Amino acid sequence: MKVGVLGSGEVATTLAAGFVRHGHQVLIGSRDPARLADWLAAHPGSTAGTFADAAAFGELVVLAVKGSAALDVLALAEAANLAGKPVIDVTNPIADAPPVNGVLSFYTDLNLSLLETLQQAFPEAHFVKAFNSVGSARMVNPQFTGGPPSMFICGNDDHAKRTVKGVVEQFGWEPIDMGTMAAARAIEPLCMLWCIPGFLNNQWQHAFKLLR
Repeated sequence: MKVGVLGSGEVATTLAAGFVRHGHQVLIGSRDPARLADWLAAHPGSTAGTFADAAAFGELVVLAVKGSAALDVLALAEAANLAGKPVIDVTNPIADAPPVNGVLSFYTDLNLSLLETLQQAFPEAHFVKAFNSVGSARMVNPQFTGGPPSMFICGNDDHAKRTVKGVVEQFGWEPIDMGTMAAARAIEPLCMLWCIPGFLNNQWQHAFKLLR
């Protein structure tokens, strides 16, 4: 596929590298495309441009920015470039406050997720929550003794979710479809839970697994 990645931070570049590794074409969008020169040198054939460039390029779009910047970045990407496309939403609504006893603060509440807010603002895009409940170091083809970890996803469009499930499996995860976008109210706080061992004990190399 052609994949447009919105973002140039660690999460965005990690996922972009994963797509390149698995044979996809990648264009990364940034406010400052020049900052991606080193990444592009390490990933020949990939390109960089504006957020609008990346959104227009991608058959699949990945939103991997700070949660509080997500709406602004999508606006720069332009709604017309996102319409009808699956958009993997990797964001979390983390507040600008330090963790308390290892627990992050969110600026949302449990009755409205960031995913739902983004979907309401850009109704023609097909958002799917994924890759928000693990650190960047383990996002692409992680190796655990217990086998493939579980990646919880949700969204309103079944075709978009099938596309994202394929990516999740290609990246070495077991996709767990939790239904419509309302499930993001539960999936987004998994970020809080995942981070607690890191903040308390500097343990960041773990993932969730749904047992049956």
